[in-house]
Amino acid sequence: MIKLFKNLKPFRVSVIAVMVLVFIQSLTELYLPTLMSDIVDIGIVKGDTSYILKIGGLMLLVAALGTASSIYASYLSAKTGTGFGKLLRNKVFTKVEGFSLHEFDDKGTASLITRTTNDITQVQTVLISILRMFVRAPMMAIGGIIMALYKDVKLSLVIVFVVFILAIIISIVASKSIPLFKSMQVKLDKLNLVLRERLTGIRVIRAFNRVIHEKTRFYNANHDLTSTAIKVNKLMAILMPLMMLIFNFTTIAIIWFGAGRIDSGAMQVGDLMAFIQYAMQIMFSLVMLTMMFILIPRASVSAVRINEVLDIEPEINDPTKASDDNIKRGYLEFKNVTFSYAGAEESAIKDISFSAKPGEVTAIIGGTGSGKSTLVNLIPRFYDIDSGSILVDGIDIREMTQSKLRSKIGFVPQKAVLFSGTVSDNIKFGSENASEEEVIHAAETAQAIEFISNMKEGFNSQISQGGTNISGGQKQRLSIARALVRKPEIYIFDDSFSALDFKTDAKLRQALKKDTTNDTLIIVAQRVTTVMNSDRIIVLDNGSVAGMGTHKELLNSCEVYRQIVASQLSEEEIA
Repeated sequence: MIKLFKNLKPFRVSVIAVMVLVFIQSLTELYLPTLMSDIVDIGIVKGDTSYILKIGGLMLLVAALGTASSIYASYLSAKTGTGFGKLLRNKVFTKVEGFSLHEFDDKGTASLITRTTNDITQVQTVLISILRMFVRAPMMAIGGIIMALYKDVKLSLVIVFVVFILAIIISIVASKSIPLFKSMQVKLDKLNLVLRERLTGIRVIRAFNRVIHEKTRFYNANHDLTSTAIKVNKLMAILMPLMMLIFNFTTIAIIWFGAGRIDSGAMQVGDLMAFIQYAMQIMFSLVMLTMMFILIPRASVSAVRINEVLDIEPEINDPTKASDDNIKRGYLEFKNVTFSYAGAEESAIKDISFSAKPGEVTAIIGGTGSGKSTLVNLIPRFYDIDSGSILVDGIDIREMTQSKLRSKIGFVPQKAVLFSGTVSDNIKFGSENASEEEVIHAAETAQAIEFISNMKEGFNSQISQGGTNISGGQKQRLSIARALVRKPEIYIFDDSFSALDFKTDAKLRQALKKDTTNDTLIIVAQRVTTVMNSDRIIVLDNGSVAGMGTHKELLNSCEVYRQIVASQLSEEEIA
């Protein structure tokens, strides 16, 4: 947690101001009982009305100063805490944005969401409490003890005994609560995961009549979290009654022993009243510290989880000195590329070599799990390769900044992803500065203009989150339009025509050919009809190149390709 609090540097003026204000507030609260004892012992006993008015006026002034300090300290601490939370969320989000896909898979989306929201809220809450209570409580406790000793040393032994008992109770509760708080955050991750899966997969759940099963899963995850939270709260609930019980017994003990001291003439009535006030302040400080011990264990667990994210060194980093050579445009080359996923026993792709240049269409085909999507995911550097090299415009992609590399690429993923907003907003996601004419042209090329025109508000029609209010084929066409409006050097279509009918597929490929004459096209497909007219077809089998060439060449030389063609086309169509 201390490591996280180093991010408080932008708020150091506010933090210092809060500490000064809290210090002033503490001094006023420590000074008031002494003034009260003076009124009792001097003003009332001697019947000096002017003295009472004088000290009473001073008490009102001191109380007003303390109140003003308290209000402004609360305002500054809240502002500092929420500002710190905002800064920390930005840092975590920015860090996560730089993760490779492997790091995303390692932490999990549900866990990253919890760390960015709930965990940071826990740390933010404890920071506000620290600024208000953790600074004030020691001041009040130490000041109260000093003032109590000043009033009566022997009677102060009661407070010393009580503080010792409370310290033992707090340490026992804290030691038992920390493991439970740690468990709670993990179970909160699990609950988020189950909830997220249930919401995103609601159609599949209903289609397969698994609603009861999913309700049971959610109930179990929820019950598990609830039972742990109840255990923690039961443990914490013991503290406050114990504190109040000890506080009341302490007051009784002070009055009991204090009465004897007054009777013997060793103590004045006003001093006893002040002593009780100081005892209350000391006890109240311990109550505040107890509350901190309730908050800190959970916040410390959250801080560890946040630091786990911030401490991750991304696998994929920009080079110290990026290459700026832009002699070529749209050239792509794989040289003996091998890649394997973390923890995998075998390589996903092995010793892949090929080149593609502007004006050419390179198609990649193969069976399920042959490595097609893995291969194209390496081009934008979503993963780093194990060996070999990938060159874009003659430069190794590891020697380019990720931003520059991806600015050259228009990527259409296998699963079409749309965002909440208008149709126009989703197409402009590829290029935010695109004009209305460019958006319309991209939609026309992607064969999306027809269904967009039939929508109620055309390009201003709203797309729901994930594009659930349009069909799969429509989502694919909008994804393609998004890549087209970017006007990149290299287009990558990762099985992006699978949801299209044959007629739309053919029209789209014909329109693409006209619009991308000076660009490089990489098409991953399952349909032979989609790839058969490509300049180069790469056939993958178990991560290796089984064949490479044109459709006719592969029919003569590649058995794997012949089998794929035979499974999709009739003998007349092959001929």
